[in-house]
Amino acid sequence: MQVNIAEAKAKLSELVDAAERGEEVILARRGRPVARIVPTILSKPMFRFGVASGEVERVPDLLEPMPEGEIAPWE
Repeated sequence: MQVNIAEAKAKLSELVDAAERGEEVILARRGRPVARIVPTILSKPMFRFGVASGEVERVPDLLEPMPEGEIAPWE
C-alpha cells in the first residue's frame, strides 16, 4: 500500500499495525515513493511454544544425576 506523507501523519498507528501484519507500507511525497515502514526483527516472536510438538519424546530431568555410561565420555 502506498500512502502520501500527509495522510500517513493522521494514520500512523494504522500503518504500523499493517506493517506488523506483513503488509508493505510505502510512504510517498507527491506520489513518489520515498520511504518504507517495515517491522523490526524484535517485533517477531523469538520462540513459539509447541514448535517441536510430537518430535521430542522425553526431556531429561537436569537435576537428576547422569547414568555412569553417559558420564564416561565427558570425563
